[in-house]
Amino acid sequence: MAATSGAFPFPKLVKDNYERWSIQMKTFFGGQDVWEAVEEEYVELENLAGASQAVKKAAKEARVKDQKTLSLIQLGINDNIFEKIEQATTAKRAWDTLENVFKGIDKVKKVRLQSLRVVAIEESNDTETMTVDELSGKLQVHEDKIKRRNKEPIEQALQAKMNINERKDDTNKNQGGRGRGRGRGRG
Repeated sequence: MAATSGAFPFPKLVKDNYERWSIQMKTFFGGQDVWEAVEEEYVELENLAGASQAVKKAAKEARVKDQKTLSLIQLGINDNIFEKIEQATTAKRAWDTLENVFKGIDKVKKVRLQSLRVVAIEESNDTETMTVDELSGKLQVHEDKIKRRNKEPIEQALQAKMNINERKDDTNKNQGGRGRGRGRGRG
């Protein structure tokens, strides 16, 4: 889990915690009354010279709210991710960029996995005569195989380490009866 800084109350956004981070930030922004800065892009009003004091005040409050929200987003991400939004001048642009980056990554992973599954099933079966339930079952079996394959290298490495340790123990036991005392009594 990412570390929190003293000034920022949540874990910083890193590559694998976007969903949780975005939920926490939405809640935090709602409590700070700045979430609308993410929903509605702030637009600088061109000419306020002839505007009423109320319009000028509202424009200033909107700008301050937007910049406060943008600074909170910037505080809530690590340095590598900051590079993705450093050009964003509004909270909405920064938020949308992060959302596109992280949701895009998830979509790419899902599409890749699904296409691998489909190719595997198409290669091994006649998909035109297959029912939806059969196809769904085959997809589940294929997914389980992938999960098992991902676990196997770890299990194999642990087994190899155990085997090495067992061999060392056996070697040490066998050497205990021989060695120093060997050759005594011969003469």
